[in-house]
Amino acid sequence: MSFDLAGALRRLKPQRTAGRLTRRPDADLPLLADPAEPGPELLLDTCVYIDVLQGRCPPVIDALLTLRIINHSTVALSELTHLFGRLDPAHPNTRRALAELTGVIEDIPAHRLSRPSERAAGEAGILAGLTARLAGRASSAELLGDAHLLLHAAETGCTLLTRNLQDFDLMQQLWPQASVLFYRRD
Repeated sequence: MSFDLAGALRRLKPQRTAGRLTRRPDADLPLLADPAEPGPELLLDTCVYIDVLQGRCPPVIDALLTLRIINHSTVALSELTHLFGRLDPAHPNTRRALAELTGVIEDIPAHRLSRPSERAAGEAGILAGLTARLAGRASSAELLGDAHLLLHAAETGCTLLTRNLQDFDLMQQLWPQASVLFYRRD
């Protein structure tokens, strides 16, 4: 196996026991301000796709998505395709929602879609578990996809765009090398 567990443990230091993680105040977070500006390439969190589909993005996000190079992760792809199995086919809105989602997925350029490396995948498990423990959360399973996205963004040099202030702030405190840009929905 090519995953270096010893190196991952040195980098992430999961043996930490001191301190409890709490979300930082908004003033200490990189919150997207209006107007949007050119800058580093973006990797999109799954919530961005959903907000765009639902028409619930602030105008500054629409502007940002036209100014920056947009990259996509197979992690977000799997979270989006999960809906094809999860949504109730008998529900009257499912067909329309899945048709819109199909369009979004089919519009992802193949050269802009990538997957996390083995290193990122292995370290995501450690980061998710460490975040859950230090934040006092009962489960870390819901953090695993987010940890994959954060580490994928870091290894590709992208800034992760998300409105998930709670989870990504905690993980970025543990992995400050990652660049995250937060936004709030209108």
